Amino acid sequence: MIETPICSMLGIKYPVFQGGMAWIADGRLAAAVSNGGGLGIIAAGNAPADYVRSEIRTARSLTDKPFGVNIMLMSPYADEVAAVAAEEKVAVVTTGAGNPSKYMAMWKDAGIKVIPVVASVAMAKLMTRLGASALIAEGGESGGHVGELTTMVLVPLVVDATDLPVIAAGGIADGRGVAAAFMLGAVGVQMGTRFLSAEECSISPVYKEKIIKAGDLCTMVTGKKLGHPVRSLRTNFAREYAKAEFGGMDDESLEALGVGALRKAVKDGDIQNGCFLAGQIAAMVSKVQPAAEIVRDVIEGAEPILRGAMKWVK
Repeated sequence: MIETPICSMLGIKYPVFQGGMAWIADGRLAAAVSNGGGLGIIAAGNAPADYVRSEIRTARSLTDKPFGVNIMLMSPYADEVAAVAAEEKVAVVTTGAGNPSKYMAMWKDAGIKVIPVVASVAMAKLMTRLGASALIAEGGESGGHVGELTTMVLVPLVVDATDLPVIAAGGIADGRGVAAAFMLGAVGVQMGTRFLSAEECSISPVYKEKIIKAGDLCTMVTGKKLGHPVRSLRTNFAREYAKAEFGGMDDESLEALGVGALRKAVKDGDIQNGCFLAGQIAAMVSKVQPAAEIVRDVIEGAEPILRGAMKWVK
């Protein structure tokens, strides 16, 4: 069985995190992943504090295993959500889209392990100095907000830049990806898109079907003009947004164009107006299955690959 330092640090069976996907990763999904031996994570996204507290309590009603909350630091509710995480004493807080330094002391005082998502060496070094417990190095293959570097490049750079445990994210969907992450120096993986196909994932059936049917060139990146690029499925909305982005539309109008698009995809399955966030590995997702089965599949798939690696060494 695969066991790494992140397992003992967090009290989890397998070194598999479920990504904090806004409007998607709720208490039910997080609990299912944690019950399956991984680390389930509730996404705060742009939601208010009361919603996050409710989802934390939903997860607690469904599991006695550790789980986390992902806080998007550019959210207008970030201060309140950060306080809720401390009050509820969740096991882990992961962060994205900003610098969590002003909350670190509060979280650590509450006994929370803080694991920021980083997309550069500079941010990895800063988070290390601020006292993070571990880091999630997320490559640009991932869905949602993305950086410039690929997972293959970013993970070893971050591993070399810090003495903290590093979790690899972006472009990981099966045991081969898990094994590759370990070879790059990571001690665990985070997957988002793979869990979109989980039975416990509450996205619209349309969204789930689009993931299952996705092909190898299924995603595209938009939003670079605004400084926060996002990877999503290549839908009508994404194509029209790209045309507007490079057709001279002003930034304020571009921002307005994207408002509510993710919710339209997640809740309504609106193919014309919804933004269906997904990573490049969507093409590798082929069926709906329980979250716990997904966790086991990727770990059991990695084990024979890692055991057999020595056949290449003479």
